[in-house]
Amino acid sequence: HFFVVCPNNLGGCKGSTGPNTINPETGKLYGPDFPIVTVADWVKSQAILADSLGIHKWAAVVGGSLGGMQALDWAITLPERVGHALVIAAAPKLSAQNIAFNEVARTAIKSDPEFHEGRYQEFDTVPRQGLGLARMLGHITYLSDEAMGEKFGRELRSGKIQYGYDVEFQIESYLRYQSSSFVERFDANTYLLMTKALDYFDPAKEFDDDLTQAVKAIQAKSLIISFTSDWRFSPLRSLEIVDALLSAGKSVSYAEIEATQGHDAFLMPIPRYMEIFASYMQQVAKEVNS
Repeated sequence: HFFVVCPNNLGGCKGSTGPNTINPETGKLYGPDFPIVTVADWVKSQAILADSLGIHKWAAVVGGSLGGMQALDWAITLPERVGHALVIAAAPKLSAQNIAFNEVARTAIKSDPEFHEGRYQEFDTVPRQGLGLARMLGHITYLSDEAMGEKFGRELRSGKIQYGYDVEFQIESYLRYQSSSFVERFDANTYLLMTKALDYFDPAKEFDDDLTQAVKAIQAKSLIISFTSDWRFSPLRSLEIVDALLSAGKSVSYAEIEATQGHDAFLMPIPRYMEIFASYMQQVAKEVNS
């Protein structure tokens, strides 16, 4: 029914121009000189992409987590170009606790001796320890206590306590694996940049912190989805968006999905989640083809 366009974010490290690409003005990698970008910048870049593809209006803009923030920003800033906005496991702005998690992660990266003020590639190295710690912290916040318990419990690798500081519990082994694999495929400067984009997102700020006023320009119909065990972007944060849309007289549907996976649930093929998403998109398809 649909042609799906899924661009890499500007400033990323998986195809789009970012810190690990060449600055044409210097002939060297951008590194820490790559400018800070915001969710609004990403939406503007995506609009340029849409123009180049000849797409004036999207049937739907869909995103989870940081992508959900982009979907919301699309609907607010370019209302005539969005038919439906699907905002999944997101929030209208980060809480102080979430900003704190991001700052701890950034500090871990910047404190690594191999960081070299962001110019680590000039020294042919990578701040593996700092980036790995940042990934471990992030991964803990993406999972729920229940999910960790179900997957690992207090299982031991060797079957007995060793009374030392090496890896003993399965959860420790898992986190170290996530850490080591992540550092080989993600750029540290990009990690810094993207967590800052998260911190800065706050569409209500320009409207005296009134989210209802911020969403008044929206023309799209919306589907907001949250997950019960997601404590990083809890259902209460999604309901803030729903309440603002309702107060502004907008068309909005809301679903809270029972899930044990924490924030990671939005990436999982949970049957009820898939059912609701598919049903909504089928209605979008009928609307587009009518």
